[in-house]
Amino acid sequence: QRSFYRHPCALTKMEAAEVTCVALKRPLPEEESAEKEQVKKAKFAQDSTSAAASNNGKSAEYTEAPAPALPKQTQCDDKTKEENTNEEEEMENDAALEEDEEESFADMMKHGLTEIDVGITKFVSSHQGFSGILKERYSDFVVHEISKNGKISHLDDLSVPVDDEDPKVEILSVLSVEDKQQLEELQHFKNKEGSVAIEVVEDTKEKRTVIHQAVKSLFPGLETKTEERDGKKYIVAYHAAGKKALANPRKHSWPKSRGSYCHFVLYKENKDTMDAINVLSKFLRSVVLTLCLICSGLETKKYLFNQQIGLLRVSAQRLAHLNKCLMNFKLGNFSYKNHPLKLGELQGNHFTVVLRNITGTAEQVEQAMISLRDIGFINYYGMQRFGTTAVPTYQVGRAILQNNWKEVMDLILKPRPGAEKDYLVKCREEWAKTKDPDAALKKLPVKRCVEGQLLRGLSKYGLKNIVTAFGIIPRNNRLMYIHSYQSIVWNNMVSKRIEEYGLKAIPGDLVLKGATAVPIEEADVDKYTIHDLVMPLPGFDVIYPQHKIGEAYKEMLVADNLDINKMRHKIKDYSLSGAYRKIIIRPQNVSWEVIGYDDNKIPLVHTDVDKLEGKPPPVFAEEGKYKALKMKFSLPPSTYATMAIREVLKMDTSIKNQTQLNTVWLR
Repeated sequence: QRSFYRHPCALTKMEAAEVTCVALKRPLPEEESAEKEQVKKAKFAQDSTSAAASNNGKSAEYTEAPAPALPKQTQCDDKTKEENTNEEEEMENDAALEEDEEESFADMMKHGLTEIDVGITKFVSSHQGFSGILKERYSDFVVHEISKNGKISHLDDLSVPVDDEDPKVEILSVLSVEDKQQLEELQHFKNKEGSVAIEVVEDTKEKRTVIHQAVKSLFPGLETKTEERDGKKYIVAYHAAGKKALANPRKHSWPKSRGSYCHFVLYKENKDTMDAINVLSKFLRSVVLTLCLICSGLETKKYLFNQQIGLLRVSAQRLAHLNKCLMNFKLGNFSYKNHPLKLGELQGNHFTVVLRNITGTAEQVEQAMISLRDIGFINYYGMQRFGTTAVPTYQVGRAILQNNWKEVMDLILKPRPGAEKDYLVKCREEWAKTKDPDAALKKLPVKRCVEGQLLRGLSKYGLKNIVTAFGIIPRNNRLMYIHSYQSIVWNNMVSKRIEEYGLKAIPGDLVLKGATAVPIEEADVDKYTIHDLVMPLPGFDVIYPQHKIGEAYKEMLVADNLDINKMRHKIKDYSLSGAYRKIIIRPQNVSWEVIGYDDNKIPLVHTDVDKLEGKPPPVFAEEGKYKALKMKFSLPPSTYATMAIREVLKMDTSIKNQTQLNTVWLR
């Protein structure tokens, strides 16, 4: 085994391998537009960029800290996550080939964004940064939603609420062991016949009804019908994903005394919300595709997440059965309600984060965490807001606002350097060669991606009607691009505001009174602190700071050929009203402890599922070989935990930086 140590926030080897296996084999040359981008931004970015580079000696509260000392070399087992591939198989690759792959991957990631590229340049604390490994195991990053009443959503109950109209226990016993085995194979798509027929020995309506109920209760995703064959009655179970079933879904009866929505907590490991929806759709096809699945928020994967979900007219019994069928998921805390969950209906998220192999002294850790608790962190939009490829999402958003639809099409579909799935690479190459949407579409096995949806639109409406073709993409996905543009403007302007005026309120800053922003008058400036201040996302319904930062907004938009006074778009969907966002966020419920451990493979967090399964809590070593910082904190919606962690470690959180560091330390 190789000895290696990792820089803070660097990708694990497994994570790097996951991306490498789908990466573009030949990185393309840098796009010319990247150079134009730098030239065009020079006017408004010069001050803040030079300040970040030179660390010119203003108050240490808001300047960038020097890079932390590197960790001492330690032995780390490559198999540090539950789903990691076998170490021996990884080591079978020829060393030279492995080195080439690492170089290729690192080279591809050179085309990605860094924090400076999206305006993330400042810190608010004065402590010295230190090293720590983030997300070495999925359980090192645990998220629980906080409901609107302030309750943290824990998964601590797998029981099913019972009402008088639920199938009785004896109903579930009508199926033989052989029937259940065949139905299970059918449910998991292992039955080549596509259906299972169960003979009704005692042919009565009551007996047939019982069998129908048993199949649907035990095997979500299967539908049933009655057929007569050779004078005998059979209950035939089949997948509801069939074309006829989708066209004419069965109308399930629903007890009048029961709330129409089943609310539950969904525990996910290394799965994002769309992954969860797709999995639930597979097993509950007849319901999810024809009715409504609502969740309270969306997030990225690579950690453990407890999330509230609401399903319309799906019984808790059917959902509970999925616990026997699904990996990396667990469903529980079921309840029936008369109201749905609404998107974004939460007070925030509670995080439990473990940073392993930290190098900071006890004093450094104490200073960092006290600062996080008492001062907070700059409320930047995190790197995931801007995409991971060489064409950032904000560039597409800017082209939309400029009404430059040919550029929108080109940015989304053109070949690009960097790591991408192989089929997307082939699709882009076909598009560049032929400009034929049908030919490019044939290269995509997955048509639901943005590229596939745009190509479908171009095929249907033609290359001269890009606006209509683009409209095929779901509205939330389209708005993501212009929101990304708003975000990069906000990040840059906040960095410039802190660079110019530090961490004190000054006349002309904005504060909220109710939902309305007002500038601070000279006489009132002592009434406010940095924690009261907001900055606008550009739009037609906001005001701007009444000092030089207000002018900086205009300059940035002028550099992008946009008029800050004309943010209403010809197409209503793309008109930006704007919004206000707090400059500094102070996490709530902050706590931390430094723990010792000897084995990198052991979990350091006792998860909800661990508790349900009766696993003992982790035991920490008093004088461990390694040290870890375990911290807990709560954040409001639309804030980024990675930005809080960035403030503690004082490290660049971009994938580009992580990958370069990881490649160095793996050697």
